Amino acid sequence: MEECKIKNLYDLSATLAGKYLKNLEYPWEALSRISDWIMEIGPTLDSEIFEQREENIWVARSAKIYPTATLIGPLIIGEDTEVRPGAFIRGSAIIGSGCVIGNSTEIKNDIIFDHVQVPHYNYVGDSILGAYAHMGAGSITSNVKSDKTNVVVKCDGEWIDTDRKKFGAMLGDHVEVGCNTVLNPGTVVGRNSTIYPVSMVRGVIPANSIYKNKCEFEIIEKTQDRG
Repeated sequence: MEECKIKNLYDLSATLAGKYLKNLEYPWEALSRISDWIMEIGPTLDSEIFEQREENIWVARSAKIYPTATLIGPLIIGEDTEVRPGAFIRGSAIIGSGCVIGNSTEIKNDIIFDHVQVPHYNYVGDSILGAYAHMGAGSITSNVKSDKTNVVVKCDGEWIDTDRKKFGAMLGDHVEVGCNTVLNPGTVVGRNSTIYPVSMVRGVIPANSIYKNKCEFEIIEKTQDRG
């Protein structure tokens, strides 16, 4: 499970949550206390750089927030980040500097490192996106299994029960996700990897990889009732 450890996925200097993350082994361990961490560090942020716009919402003065974007706390938005029209940030989110949160993109219970782009019709829930990660248009993190059981991370024959029913994806630094891709619950993508468009991804993708979605299907015979 070395590929899944925080030390092998992220440059912790590229997020306000670095101090929080460095005390953990696996990134999904951070998901349960994102709101608490925001509430702890929010009041300590430099008032010359950040302003408290509403209760439990801190936004960098240099950030560009369009009027039709929805912001719900607890929330921190970093310097020079752009939150575009129709974006919906549902709270419990730390968004870094130089990021783009795009039109109709939904963010919930996430740590988004610096210089991340989720610019077009993305859903990112219960996830951590490393520095310079990019999700193409329409790509999403699926964060709940269909049977509602705990999400399990699977790698090289090992299984880790995360003890979480909601867990999207952990993307390492510089990960590129192609358009209209679904990252299934418990997906971990190593640093510098690329996911081809229209992929369905699950499990652990090693660092420095190219993931090409296989065309896999099963033919099911159906008996037609003709009455």
